[in-house]
Amino acid sequence: MQPFERYRRAPLRQRKPPPQPKGLPDHLFDQLFAAMGCDRDRALLAFFVSTGARASEMLEVTVDHVDVGRQLIAVNRKGSRRLQWLPASADAFVWLRLYEARQSRPDGQTALWLTRRAPYRPLTYSAMRRALQRANGRLGTDWTLHQLRHTAAQRMITDPRLALTDVQWVLGHAHLTTTEIYTRPNEDQVVARVLEHQRHRAEPQRVPPVGAYRPEVLRALLGGGACVD
Repeated sequence: MQPFERYRRAPLRQRKPPPQPKGLPDHLFDQLFAAMGCDRDRALLAFFVSTGARASEMLEVTVDHVDVGRQLIAVNRKGSRRLQWLPASADAFVWLRLYEARQSRPDGQTALWLTRRAPYRPLTYSAMRRALQRANGRLGTDWTLHQLRHTAAQRMITDPRLALTDVQWVLGHAHLTTTEIYTRPNEDQVVARVLEHQRHRAEPQRVPPVGAYRPEVLRALLGGGACVD
């Protein structure tokens, strides 16, 4: 309960650079989504980027923790194990329905995400990471599951309709300062926006013509004999 005190860094200890969010731009995420091998993996990616849940949290979801009508899915938060209902995109539930239509489910199996081959058992983190690695192999990339959480956070942060505390609640952060990490701009996106600004400034500005009204139009508007300056 004592107030936090800052101390000087120990001698010879290197300064730690601030963490930088590593979300995927929309066009690269679309490529990754298309490279996934089945409806199950596409559904998981859609839930990852719309809920911001950690991969381990999403893979533990059971069938009774899906509310299609309210467009919610419940996860047990890492650490506290608190159950939290998270809103997800409509596309995620569409892909979930396609996955369930083709997935064989043993009697009594409650895990939502299952392996595609018998014996059907809950999908593990390692198996999902391997599925992502296969997609990376097709694209020549090295995206990770945790970067999908970063992608969701950055998408929500850039939406002016969402407050920072809203994003904190969705991500399950205990402290707002953790959520503020995602407000740091991406260098590539900043460069692209500045270049667009410079191109816009370089374009000739269109000045509306002066005195472009025809005399007959002025007479109709002002009435009487026209004296046009």
